[in-house]
Amino acid sequence: RCFLDVGLARTSTGARLFGALKGALDGGLDIPHSVKRFPGYDGETQDYSADVHRKHIFGQHVADYMRLLQEEDEDGYKKQFSKYIKEGIEADGIEEMYKKAHAAIRDDPSQKPSVAQGKGKPKKYGRSRLSLQQRKDRVAQKKKAWLRKIQED
Repeated sequence: RCFLDVGLARTSTGARLFGALKGALDGGLDIPHSVKRFPGYDGETQDYSADVHRKHIFGQHVADYMRLLQEEDEDGYKKQFSKYIKEGIEADGIEEMYKKAHAAIRDDPSQKPSVAQGKGKPKKYGRSRLSLQQRKDRVAQKKKAWLRKIQED
């Protein structure tokens, strides 16, 4: 038995946090919960639709949005789903993509280390520390510049 610690996350109905909860429940963990927070729960009728939740798990709400944008705003579709287009994923293939992902997780649930992309030099926002001699030289230069400025005036 375990408990869900949401921390500072907002617990609004349909939040991703509850998707993680659903995954943990499906994985066999015993977590006290209510279906009121899952997608598919209707607060007015107090009824939970597992079919709506299944559609969210398999990305059908995203596929529906893809189809809607494709029909109404082609530029918006290309902007919003550019990576999907690049990978050749269409609205009808999203459910199959998620099924493959779930099957791969079931085959080998161990976590694999990810390859870090774009690791370069870290950005340095501050100045690097000067040595004592460099600081003394800097002070001497400032004194000379100040004396020259006074003599010119």
